[in-house]
Amino acid sequence: MKLLLDTHAYLWWLSDPGRLATEARVAVANPRNFVFVSAASIVEIAIKQANGKLTMSEPPEAMLEPCRFRELPLKIAHASALRDLPPVHKDPFDRLLAAQAKVEGMTLVSRDTILSGYGVPVLAA
Repeated sequence: MKLLLDTHAYLWWLSDPGRLATEARVAVANPRNFVFVSAASIVEIAIKQANGKLTMSEPPEAMLEPCRFRELPLKIAHASALRDLPPVHKDPFDRLLAAQAKVEGMTLVSRDTILSGYGVPVLAA
């Protein structure tokens, strides 16, 4: 299975994996699954750090490899898919993650129930 972590799911995995729902935590930890973190999430985290809303001891991108997570770059196909999404969610980062999950055939790991309105599989975080 290919999993795409929502920004909060990635942050929770780094700081306190117990915050994730059991099913999500087991799926992320399963070495047979491919777990991705979007470049969009790294941008969102950087903005929150710059605004003083979030502090981290290490850059979030530095933790990808130790967690065995893969980077999901932002592609033109992802940006184009945004046009086809209904106006279900107002957060541009969540909309982008939904578009990426849709294009790449991934399951989105998120606690945000609104995201299921985009027709992508969502595993409750």
